[in-house]
Amino acid sequence: MSEVIQPRKIKVLIIDDSALIRSILKEIVNSYADMEAVGAAANPLQAREMIKTLNPDVLTLDVEMPEMDGLTFLEKLMRLRPMPVLMISTLTERGSEAALRSLELGAVDFLAKPKLGVAQGMQDYADDIAEKIRVAARAKFKVYGAIKSPAQNLPALGGRLSSTEKLIIVGASTGGTEALKEFLLPMPADAPAILIAQHMPEAFTKSFAARLDGLCKITVTEGENKERVLPGHAYIAPGHSHMLVKRSGSNYVIELSQAAPVNHHRPSVEVLFRSAAQCVGANAIGVMLTGMGKDGAVGMLEMRQAGAYNFAQDEASCVVYGMPRAAVEVGAIHESLPIQDMAQGVIQKLMSGGVRHRL
Repeated sequence: MSEVIQPRKIKVLIIDDSALIRSILKEIVNSYADMEAVGAAANPLQAREMIKTLNPDVLTLDVEMPEMDGLTFLEKLMRLRPMPVLMISTLTERGSEAALRSLELGAVDFLAKPKLGVAQGMQDYADDIAEKIRVAARAKFKVYGAIKSPAQNLPALGGRLSSTEKLIIVGASTGGTEALKEFLLPMPADAPAILIAQHMPEAFTKSFAARLDGLCKITVTEGENKERVLPGHAYIAPGHSHMLVKRSGSNYVIELSQAAPVNHHRPSVEVLFRSAAQCVGANAIGVMLTGMGKDGAVGMLEMRQAGAYNFAQDEASCVVYGMPRAAVEVGAIHESLPIQDMAQGVIQKLMSGGVRHRL
């Protein structure tokens, strides 16, 4: 009989100054057959030596630690020995700022550490933690300081759109915070309104919107219930609610819903895309960015069937080519583009009207 070769387990190194968190994470990781906690360090200085000897596949890294904080360690790590990192951040405004900064530095994703009932809270999200580790292990992560051409600012549209009712509808998950920044930065101040569903905990979406608002020419905010949708604005679904686009007379408005999660997510890309198919139809441009899973693929197909033109981020530029792949596989996508070309592609499509080529 031939010997059955077992797949190699994902080796995880845990870095956290809390003995309780280290213990909980080790227990969670070791409860899954496809991964093992090969070590746990109380601070980055200990971790540095353990990385050399244990050669882990994924690090979990706390943000706030003594001797050297997680962000400083992450920056050094990505320069000297880049590897997949999953950040752990407390659900606070300060913690959310640090988590967003960690993604800019090259972390694949982050875990939200609950403020109360930490032990039970972490155990409740064991499956999510395990899935984030699996994704990190196979994700394409950025090398800190990698040289890339800056996004080209697009000229103002100056009222040249074929329709004033155009909307850009965007979905994203893992890797999406940086992809969204690259997509939104070139957008002219008079771009059509942009509605975004990004998988993110509620404590983080307001900080994320404010961070983008300070960088972009368009105004970026969290979407609010019954808010009128205006050109030159991007609206990010708050982390506690689904976001839908609805009609109110001659205007588009935002509707927030606390309905059950869809595809395990609230906000769900599926919910936003389906509402766009129903209310926006051929005036919508759909954009599916990097992310894990299939959320939004069916809704994006409904958008296409309603007359929308849909883009997907290409595999080479995705951190995780899950959601774009799912949208391509169901036949929802007209065109795939690298993230650095996405804004220009969308604006050119808006200006030109008709369908270009199909993949």
